[in-house]
Amino acid sequence: MNDLDLAINGLTDRVMRHRVFDHPMFRRWAAAPLSAAQSGALFHQMQNFCAATRPGLAFPQGLRKLGLTRQAELMAEIADSEQGHGPDLARMAGHIVNLGAGSVVFDDLEGQSAVEAGLKRYSDQLLGGLPGYDRASGLTRQAREAIAIFRQRDRTDPESTLRNLGIAFALELISNRSLIPGEKRALIDSGHYGLGLDDPEMHYLFDHWGECGAEQQHEQNVRLAIAGALNVETRPLIEAGIDAFLDALAALWDVIDSRVLQNA
Repeated sequence: MNDLDLAINGLTDRVMRHRVFDHPMFRRWAAAPLSAAQSGALFHQMQNFCAATRPGLAFPQGLRKLGLTRQAELMAEIADSEQGHGPDLARMAGHIVNLGAGSVVFDDLEGQSAVEAGLKRYSDQLLGGLPGYDRASGLTRQAREAIAIFRQRDRTDPESTLRNLGIAFALELISNRSLIPGEKRALIDSGHYGLGLDDPEMHYLFDHWGECGAEQQHEQNVRLAIAGALNVETRPLIEAGIDAFLDALAALWDVIDSRVLQNA
């Protein structure tokens, strides 16, 4: 194993050692079926966070300015592959809410806007009293701070671009190795909802899960991108991006765990 492989493995370990990687939220989510309100509030925070991670914005442009053309292509591939996942996630969330309610809350799971508005109402109900909660968006302070991490992709200066590369690396490892497996344990493996990955309402999870899923490909892309950009000079900024993302996501998972899963 050469020095570059060791360095990339070191970054991988940095992600996997962070407390967010094995966050207790996922064990609690899988422990028992959630009420409609719990699922709605959880998915409102989660789907807004996920939506913020999809656009590449000016990130590929910033990479090209650094001469990292291949890295720009790899990041653009990820952004392109994420198109259309918003409706899929809304469909899955609405279906889980219906099952939790034991009745039809959302009669049209293809109506993304209506489903997302309903999820927000549940979020307002369970989380609206939290300090810093924004009634207009239905987002906790922690969700807004996690989302703000990805708005830095509007910047194309070298320092921001390298931090964004670290953010992307951590995001895709967490998504592939923690978030999507955690969702699968809670929604499929637990048996609480009687669902399978091949159910049409679960297409979002089906598309992201496993060796052939979107997240596995995304992780491969970011590992290739890091391999062509990591050196003694760039590593501190890449690590800063990794840590900023992991800390922000941990804070979001904390509030979902404590205020939705434990105390609702």
